Amino acid sequence: MKVYLSVLKLRLSMGMQYRTAALAGVATQFFWGFIMIMVFEAFYEHASSTPPISLKELIQYIWLQQAFLVFVMMWFRDNELFDLITSGNISYELCRPNGLYGFWYAKLLAQRLSSAILRCFPILIIAYFLPDPYNLELPHSNTAFLLFVSALLLGLLLLVSISMFLYISVFVTLSPMGSLLVFGVLSEFFAGLIIPVPLMPDWLQQIANVLPFRWTADFPFRVYSGHIPEHEAAIGILVQLSYLIVLIWLGRKALNGVLKKVVVQGG
Repeated sequence: MKVYLSVLKLRLSMGMQYRTAALAGVATQFFWGFIMIMVFEAFYEHASSTPPISLKELIQYIWLQQAFLVFVMMWFRDNELFDLITSGNISYELCRPNGLYGFWYAKLLAQRLSSAILRCFPILIIAYFLPDPYNLELPHSNTAFLLFVSALLLGLLLLVSISMFLYISVFVTLSPMGSLLVFGVLSEFFAGLIIPVPLMPDWLQQIANVLPFRWTADFPFRVYSGHIPEHEAAIGILVQLSYLIVLIWLGRKALNGVLKKVVVQGG
């Protein structure tokens, strides 16, 4: 465990150096945040029936999505791991005395944490001071805030465990972009990053509720906005924990399986 914590700390300090890239990301995310708000505002103005989630709750959802985008976006990847797998340099990784799954997990987790720390606070602060109804509001209670923080961090751990399957699949496909396209489209759509889950048709919501993706983004953001009550949020956190345990177990098993069959050629 000390090895993985050291990797996490080292990668976190390395990621904190990219401040200029983070500032550029903040500007881009504000731009997309306003576009999404305007699109949904037009949709709500011409809705023939009352939407299942209010516009104010949706605005909270959008700003949180932009602030913690690297926590919930599958497209945020580590190209170094892709190169290790496709070039054959994975052989050097196999020489390490520590487990490969835990090493990669800590590395991916640190990358997302460092990027989020640099980007989230400017977005949250500025969004909070925007004029009503476009501003970000505080949660309605301290309990809701604690539930949100717990759900957000568990969602991050859950997304990293899902992204591990992306890298594992490249051992088989040898096509990083192909695997990324499949995982990215499925993750972003069913996580509610394109359309919030409550606005999906009932049959799509049923599919989203079965898959683990919505628990990475849709669930914590709706807990913050108050759309999910506190007692349901507590149950949802238990669901997140269950998914996390199962996915980590399956990920370790899948990685061990592909490593037994990996062939490195060259000289």
